[in-house]
Amino acid sequence: MTVQRFFPSDEARAIVELARDIAEGELAPRVNEFEARGEFPREVLRKLGAAGFLGLPYPERYGGGGQPYEVYLQVLEELAYRWVVVAEAVSVHTLACFPVAEFGTDAQRERWLPQMVGGDTLGAYCLTEPSGGSDAASLSTKAVRDGDGFVVEGTKAFITHAGVADFHSVFARTGGPGARGVSCLVLPEGTPGVVPQRLEHKMGLSASPTAQIVFDGARVGSDCLVGEEGRGFSIAMAALNAGRLGIAACAVGLAQAACDYATQYARGRRQFGSPVIDFQGVGFMLADMATQISAARALVSHAARLRDAGRGFRVAAAQAKLFATDVAMRVTTDAVQVLGGYGYVSDHPVERYFREAKVLQIVEGTNQIQRLVISRALAQGGG
Repeated sequence: MTVQRFFPSDEARAIVELARDIAEGELAPRVNEFEARGEFPREVLRKLGAAGFLGLPYPERYGGGGQPYEVYLQVLEELAYRWVVVAEAVSVHTLACFPVAEFGTDAQRERWLPQMVGGDTLGAYCLTEPSGGSDAASLSTKAVRDGDGFVVEGTKAFITHAGVADFHSVFARTGGPGARGVSCLVLPEGTPGVVPQRLEHKMGLSASPTAQIVFDGARVGSDCLVGEEGRGFSIAMAALNAGRLGIAACAVGLAQAACDYATQYARGRRQFGSPVIDFQGVGFMLADMATQISAARALVSHAARLRDAGRGFRVAAAQAKLFATDVAMRVTTDAVQVLGGYGYVSDHPVERYFREAKVLQIVEGTNQIQRLVISRALAQGGG
């Protein structure tokens, strides 16, 4: 992948180059084998953690990298270029750390953040439920006061890292109906009553464990409440604004991988005496792919720079997630088409890219939800 990047510092350049080297040396040789077995690459995540990639956007005083969000997203793109499962794992872990990092007390940050971002532990973000995906404010998982703590009861669905996560950021109802009755709790490693269910059999991301998690009388102390009681919904939405940028960066990396592979194939594949890239039907398709990817990358960078500057980025994040993941779906579809019949067999990675792209239009808020966010901002005179 040859991409012109802008780095805010020499340190940022070194971080992204290290991510590229690790992706090439540790991810690329394993992806086919692990995807075929449906095995989560936990040791790879530990190596990324040891290199500092599981806490890049969080403060150095707690063991994070202290890097701008734009740099973190460039790292995700490099990882996704080789293996989107690993990039998604880093994105989800970063999302799971967000409530404590942004809304926790100083004592909670001191207690939990160093181990969360230090590389040895992995987090899960538990918001979605079987009966409620996009309508997160209607969640039914409960956290009932019991002495000096809470007892959590309920079921979460489609949880990434189910069964392998060390800690869980959980959104549960502590009050009445609606958004104001939701609170955020951290369930530390070893909390009894956290029961992962059977793994889902998915279209793609086979090496990423996804399942329901049942909270069966999971008891935690009151010090595990993050933010004020009843503020959980706003914490969840703030987390998703940042998380959507992570998924958008994953989409850009995946789309770039598909475009590069299709381009290389089109240069070498000859028909009627010429490389097929010389035919406008193929060459123009590749040109459109490359242009759409560049536009998606620019949207992601713009939203990240807004966030880094402390400005509102909610709409920009929705636009970046919407556009980048739709681009990934189009580009991977066209990459299969460029390869023709070879694109439909697993000897070439574009069929896997195609399957992986689909879920990116769904996670961290479906693209229909992103359109709703954008259209409501327009209706209110923003955007």
